[in-house]
Amino acid sequence: MTAMPSQTVPLEGQDCSGIDALRDQIDQIDQRLMDLIAQRAGLALDIGRQKRAAGLPIFAPERENDLLAKLSRGNRGPLPDSYLRNIFREIISACREVQNPLSVAYLGPEYTFSHQAAQKHFGHSSKLKALASIGEVFREVERGNCSVGLVPVENSGEGAVNASLDQLMNSQLKVCGEVYAPVSHALMSIEDELEFVEIIYSHPQALAQCRGWLAKHQPQARLSEATSTAAAARQAAETPGSAAVGNLAAAEPYGLQVLAEGIQDYSHNTTRFLVVSAQDAPSCGQDKTSLVFMASHQPGSLHQALGELARRGINLTRIESRPTKDRPWEYAFFVDLMGHRQDPEVAEALKALDGQVEQLKVLGSFPAGEMN
Repeated sequence: MTAMPSQTVPLEGQDCSGIDALRDQIDQIDQRLMDLIAQRAGLALDIGRQKRAAGLPIFAPERENDLLAKLSRGNRGPLPDSYLRNIFREIISACREVQNPLSVAYLGPEYTFSHQAAQKHFGHSSKLKALASIGEVFREVERGNCSVGLVPVENSGEGAVNASLDQLMNSQLKVCGEVYAPVSHALMSIEDELEFVEIIYSHPQALAQCRGWLAKHQPQARLSEATSTAAAARQAAETPGSAAVGNLAAAEPYGLQVLAEGIQDYSHNTTRFLVVSAQDAPSCGQDKTSLVFMASHQPGSLHQALGELARRGINLTRIESRPTKDRPWEYAFFVDLMGHRQDPEVAEALKALDGQVEQLKVLGSFPAGEMN
């Protein structure tokens, strides 16, 4: 069969002078963009010097959130907002690295959804450090070895990540951001066909998010838990007759074939991550506040506590109970609400709430993340 000519090779008799002229314009725009990005990086370098002199943190989540929001408001197309945000996240990331490298601890290893979320939120120029557990992520930031940490806190289908809640309850770190990451699972293997798969490895959360598909399409396969989806991919690469459920990004590095994509039971499967650091986040105007409290063992105590928020018209976006470790059959309540802890109505509500509950800890106020 004769190959079709590529777009860059003109057909006989075709005049491509119009295309060439447009490409010349693109080349000129690209050069101007390079000059402007270099100018932006120079200004970022100056800001970095002034921040270090004043003892200010390099990472400013409220500033970055405000910048991206302004871009979306001013976007006239044809690029969608999401594309524009991705482009500028990378520019922001590169310019931040000129100021001072940002080190980000996350639940590893590479090619997991945590890794993907860290790259999305902080950009590929940031220094990402994969750690073996959520507890290690907190400790690495607490010791000052990393600037910030990224931990999963809940999944839209499977609920809370208890290890993160326990760390938040006991750590002095502040929540300074949130990231919503869509989760699309793939089935990957060194085998060519589904029928040759006898065992499927993955993290328990991933297996739970795909239990319906696996029961229907792989009823003969035994499910085996792994420490992460990337660890499952590595194990599948070393084990004939096996497959892994996980991030599509892991297929190529581990030499796996993709047998099926999008196998999660819910199409809107999303994991929410929290950014933790030693610093507080100032208000950006579109904020959330996370807190945890314990209510007394009295009739109506939880109702009275939440009533302090309801009477002031404060919207709750999440409430979660978690057993305390040192007081059996007593529970801590994690609450997310709209607004910043320094907003007058929120500050008033927190003061009133503190008088109603046994213990109150404000975990942090932060820019509300963009839901996908």
